[in-house]
Amino acid sequence: MTKYLALLSLLANMAWASQEATLTFTWVGIAALIIFVLGYYFIAAEEKYHINKAKPALFIGTFLFMLIGFYDVTHGIAVEDLHHEVKLLILEIAEIFFFLFVAMTYIEALIERRVFDTLKYNLVSKGYSYKKLYWLTGLIAFFLSPVADNLTTALILSTVLITIERKNKKFLVPGAINIVVAANAGGAWSPFGDITTLMAWTANKGHFGDFMYLFPASVVGWITTAWLLSLYVPKDKPVFDVSTEPRVNILKGGKVIIGLGIFTISSAVLSHQIFNLPAMWGMMFGLSLLKLYSYQLKTRHQEDIGVFKSISKIENDTLLFFFGILAAVGALHFLGFLDLAAKLYESAGATTVNIGVGFLSAIVDNVPVMSAVLKSNPQMGLDQWLLVTLTAGIGGSLISFGSAAGVGVMGKLRGIYTFSAHMKYAWTILVGYILSVAIWFIQFEILNFYPHWK
Repeated sequence: MTKYLALLSLLANMAWASQEATLTFTWVGIAALIIFVLGYYFIAAEEKYHINKAKPALFIGTFLFMLIGFYDVTHGIAVEDLHHEVKLLILEIAEIFFFLFVAMTYIEALIERRVFDTLKYNLVSKGYSYKKLYWLTGLIAFFLSPVADNLTTALILSTVLITIERKNKKFLVPGAINIVVAANAGGAWSPFGDITTLMAWTANKGHFGDFMYLFPASVVGWITTAWLLSLYVPKDKPVFDVSTEPRVNILKGGKVIIGLGIFTISSAVLSHQIFNLPAMWGMMFGLSLLKLYSYQLKTRHQEDIGVFKSISKIENDTLLFFFGILAAVGALHFLGFLDLAAKLYESAGATTVNIGVGFLSAIVDNVPVMSAVLKSNPQMGLDQWLLVTLTAGIGGSLISFGSAAGVGVMGKLRGIYTFSAHMKYAWTILVGYILSVAIWFIQFEILNFYPHWK
């Protein structure tokens, strides 16, 4: 409960620092603050109350604006400003919502074509040692995450872990942490890899290629943590009898869908960087190609990949969670609660605050933290926007529930990968985090090795 009181204190300080905000100190501002904190408590404590985090997020995201509208009408305040704010928020959320919708549809189509099952079989059937499997799963997580997103990557590879070994915690716990850290680190240097990076990219805080400059900091930080964790991984081999396990192969059309997925990502980049269209436009174009290909595959080869079935399997709760939490942060911004963030950047300095964002994202969750930073929109150069993207992305690894990837793996390895098991090795993640920031500082602030378009 301490962290929620700390969050309440932080938001209260925001309120007192925002004297110019007309609604901050009214009953609607205070009520909105209390509702947000209570709602966020139930989001973070979903395992305790067995309530999906999308439910309280969607409630507070929609209710807060209804409450503000009620206040405006009953006090004779024109609702044009509120209407304009919500229209802008809808556009912002829609870009992220449809982008994720298409990405998740492609992932489900690849699962249906048994692409990931084939990967899993190929890994576990080679007779590799625990250490080699540990490094392979981490390496795949780091390079798959920039394309598939960190949550999906973590879920797929944690399934591989539990397939390899179901009881040996000396392998499973370091292996799970390695996957979470690798997925979050890999997602930090690609707009497709983490929702926070996607948010920064769609907010035009950097061009697509700019985020690639975070690769050195991301990879060095992950490898450092992975090497430290590998010291605890056993050297022997897991028991796996190839003769008793049926061989798995990619179904017809699976490789083409992989190619279409790569083309879809390229379309998203081109539509955003060259045509100045939202990235989701290129993603929706890619979805149309997937649907056309599925029609051709069914009519010519009687193979039904079932795009609509893939869509039905999408984690809609994940999409609704993002809608709700972004709307809730938008309401706090409209009420003036995020003004302190910009002032904090001015008083404490961008580098200090952005490093702190990483620690805060581990406690609170990186999505609302990044949304708050973007809404407050402090005046920063590209180097600082990339720093906050890096720290918000990799900072969630510091605590097991600090990122979507960590929460997902906790669910897959229930009773094995726990908060206490994670914290036992948290020091290795902290070392990697510090080293990532150090690499960023040397590259960006000393060597000035990054684009200078801002």
